[in-house]
Amino acid sequence: MLRTFEEVSRFTVGTIGVPGDRTFFLQFRSQNTLISTSLEKSQVAALSERLNFMLREIRAIHPLSPKPVLVRDSLPLEIPVLDEFRVGSIAIFYDESNERIQIDLREINSSEEDEDEDEIQLQPFSDAQMIRLFISPTQARIFHDRAELVIAAGRQPCPFCGR
Repeated sequence: MLRTFEEVSRFTVGTIGVPGDRTFFLQFRSQNTLISTSLEKSQVAALSERLNFMLREIRAIHPLSPKPVLVRDSLPLEIPVLDEFRVGSIAIFYDESNERIQIDLREINSSEEDEDEDEIQLQPFSDAQMIRLFISPTQARIFHDRAELVIAAGRQPCPFCGR
């Protein structure tokens, strides 16, 4: 099942829990709809890096296009944070005609009887939940900035140097 959201007013990342035992959530708002999906810290880092790379590529190809403005998103995740599904794969594309970045989130299938993490597999394409959302380059820049802060916030200080 594919759900598409063309007008996204907020696209952010946040965590619930204490450092070392945090759950990462992608959250976005589209009109009156609030969607939260859980994912791994490494997926947040990879999405953030790829969005930043994509922004640099867009800038190189279209040097006269407006530069994305950085506005810090320091607000917490909106409540309630209800996990729609666990993200298995993420795909990103640039839609040049609309000057929007398309992000596809596909759920992971982890059956309860399969406790071995090696057994987790993606559901067949037709059965999996998918969310497709479109964000502006400015929203991608804001997401990248916040993702770096959220990822770094969970790191414990070094026992040797204190940093």
